Amino acid sequence: MRVLFSAGRYIQGPAALNRIGTHALALGSKALLIGGNTALSLGAGCIEESLTQEGLSCCAEPFRGISTWKEIHRLAAVAQDQGADLIIALGGGAALDAGKAVAHELNLPVIVVPTTAATDGPCSALTVIYNDEGSFEQYLSLRRNPECVLVDTEIIAKAPVKFLVAGMGDALACYWESATCARSGRTSGFSGGQTPTLAVLTLARLCYDTLLESGRSAKLAVEQKLVTPAVEAIVEANTLLSGLSSENAGHAGAHAIHNGFTVLPQTQRLLHGEKVAFALLAQLVLEGQPRQHIRQVQDFCVGVGLPICLEDLHLGNVGPEEIRMVAQAAVEPGETIHFSWFTVTADMVEAAIWTADALGRDYRRQNFAPGDNW
Repeated sequence: MRVLFSAGRYIQGPAALNRIGTHALALGSKALLIGGNTALSLGAGCIEESLTQEGLSCCAEPFRGISTWKEIHRLAAVAQDQGADLIIALGGGAALDAGKAVAHELNLPVIVVPTTAATDGPCSALTVIYNDEGSFEQYLSLRRNPECVLVDTEIIAKAPVKFLVAGMGDALACYWESATCARSGRTSGFSGGQTPTLAVLTLARLCYDTLLESGRSAKLAVEQKLVTPAVEAIVEANTLLSGLSSENAGHAGAHAIHNGFTVLPQTQRLLHGEKVAFALLAQLVLEGQPRQHIRQVQDFCVGVGLPICLEDLHLGNVGPEEIRMVAQAAVEPGETIHFSWFTVTADMVEAAIWTADALGRDYRRQNFAPGDNW
């Protein structure tokens, strides 16, 4: 059976946040707005004004930084105390994950409003749960995708450019991971093992091609806080196209190796997509992909400023024991690396990480003079 899972509505464009009330009207009458302090300062006023214009009420509750079960349960209790019948999740990936989880726990609709285009999480029926130390704990499969995802590209363009670049790193993996799942015949890691539609596999390729075509231009525009057609294309690729791909075709090695890297405290200051980009290179090595495919990914990463070696991840002095820990975590039972078409062991992942690192260092030696920035 072929299936397609997606958000109920996807809205993207400049000043899109001004009309959130029209989309909330069909979902509830009293919203709990969840977001970090920065996100709330950017969008709470606009959201509350738009909801009020439609006769809806809203109360805001700051998110405390990490999407843990403790924080999710705290926010759910606030929603119940306020009598909320709608959740609005505003902010970056962790706040959005927490908001989606709160809606899931209370069986309420949710509107997701990302303030960055740093991951494909906004559209997904999936929340990442971390422990109190910030390490990956589990994936929480939600009963449904968000009822509405609203992306205001003026807000996205004002965020630090590193977030857009990290989103490109996350999206970069979707084509390769969906191809791995399709080859193994064990597709749709988060959608019940159903077969993805032809549309999903086509969208995964479109996402990849869009990144290669528009990624560099979009980065340069956002460095100037500008919204251009390239920015609109990359925001859609990072958020919608990548989200549809990962939701329906599944993750594979890149996201599992990313999860492995979270066991190292040094990586916690890195963004999700930064780790995914290097982890993708390790996946390509693990799968024995042709050198030209690896080189194409390296070229893109260097062009927009994504990591291609351990030094870029601030792990230049990491030891064998630490990489062994990463590899072992990446192959834990239930990890998405097991959607590969072959059996994967920790030894294989460890070798792939070191080889990807060596290839990255060799790339830099061949293409950059001493003192060049990337």
